[in-house]
Amino acid sequence: MPVPAPGPVSAADRAHVEIRRRIADGELPPGTLLSENELAASLSVSRTPVRAALARLRDEGWITVLPQRGALVRALSETDLREAAQVRHALECAGVRAVDPADRSALVDRLRAALDEQADALADRDFTRFVGLGTAFHRTFAAAAGNELMLSLYDRLQDRQALSIIRSRTRIQRDPVGVLDDHRTLLRHLAAGDWAAFADHLQSHQVRWDDESTVYP
Repeated sequence: MPVPAPGPVSAADRAHVEIRRRIADGELPPGTLLSENELAASLSVSRTPVRAALARLRDEGWITVLPQRGALVRALSETDLREAAQVRHALECAGVRAVDPADRSALVDRLRAALDEQADALADRDFTRFVGLGTAFHRTFAAAAGNELMLSLYDRLQDRQALSIIRSRTRIQRDPVGVLDDHRTLLRHLAAGDWAAFADHLQSHQVRWDDESTVYP
């Protein structure tokens, strides 16, 4: 039976994705008061889909709705960061452990090429690309299991990870070589199948770079 084509994306869905992207990218930082009228104008839609998008963002914990005033972009709390980081850690570790040993070499080669690209971005002083490649590097761990449900859960945390990176931007820019070295160490542990060392180093990597010093109290 043929798979039905996906339906058209609604204006509310488009507004939701775009507003969430602006929050995650730091265009709408914590404390920003959002206006339905201004958002509708900037998105070229009516207020109705914007209102629906804001309701979803409220339910997802991105904003707080203030009656008669608009919506306020929430700051990530230490609890938000801790819980998201712990789930990402669990999914990345589970992903690499699930890889068939016969397929591990190909995965390592792919990740090594990805780190070469990240090193090129560092040499070019392209911080945005450097961070994007690092995020993709970690996502590959979770994707390695080939489990779509696992990957969808991981992707739901990507925006929170982006916000965490924004908060730790100065730290990463001060020592990007350290980030790259950490990634290479993770790859060595994966290649060796040393899952305990992989998990330990991933934890220290999160604490060091993701502005998550309270991740593992």
